[in-house]
Amino acid sequence: MKYDRQGFVEAKDGTRLFFGVAGNTASERAPVVLCDGIGCDGFVWRYLHPHLADERLVVHWHYRGHGRSGAPPSSRTMTIETLAEDLQVLIEHLGLERAVLAGHSMGTLVALEWERQHRTQCEGALLLCGSAGRITHTFRGTDALSELLPGLLGVVARHSGMVRAVWGRVPPSFAYRLAKLSGEIDPATLRSDDFSRYWEHVSHMDPDVFLHMLRAAGDYNAAEHLDELSAPKLVVAAENDTFTPPEHATALAAALPDAELFHIRGGSHAAPV
Repeated sequence: MKYDRQGFVEAKDGTRLFFGVAGNTASERAPVVLCDGIGCDGFVWRYLHPHLADERLVVHWHYRGHGRSGAPPSSRTMTIETLAEDLQVLIEHLGLERAVLAGHSMGTLVALEWERQHRTQCEGALLLCGSAGRITHTFRGTDALSELLPGLLGVVARHSGMVRAVWGRVPPSFAYRLAKLSGEIDPATLRSDDFSRYWEHVSHMDPDVFLHMLRAAGDYNAAEHLDELSAPKLVVAAENDTFTPPEHATALAAALPDAELFHIRGGSHAAPV
């Protein structure tokens, strides 16, 4: 994505967080802050970003351990609560009094948690292909991913060098074909070069950080405080989303005090692209 300016800010524990700012600085509308999904550094906003920037200021940032942000001091700091705290540090650094959050996938959880922590600053939220949490328990409609994770984390801990070597050597073209065959993406609407942007970033991530982040997102559950989040929301569900099946986005919209639900027919988890 193209930024008018970019920089770094330090989280409370010293982790360097990358951010980029673009858009209409003269707009009186609340700025939009883009929150990625796990393992992403902005690929999903490629087409929405310039449209949003036409009418208001847009802020994009990289989570700790993602993209150009620094590695966390410990994988145990990869929690939704910590990401929301990092976001507040950034918002204060930029001097934003209020903000609209746009979250995709896990970014939905970050947006919900940030509003829980800072309700008076949330102008509204756009929640794309997300849910209230427990995402590893709903993948493809089962809890198989949550059961697999402890074993995967154990393998990474015991064979970190080998796992990193394999992790970073899966060609994007092979991953794209596999994603098509598994139904995780819609090849008719997701171009291979857009998918390659995502895969290139994932392949450079620390697999231990990625898996701990996935486990944290699987443990997190915003359901208990959804009725307290009164800022208006647009919840977007994609018909063929297997990572977050659309019924979970539908349930999220129903549980929020002020939410509108929009369905994208034929869309996959990468619907924003």
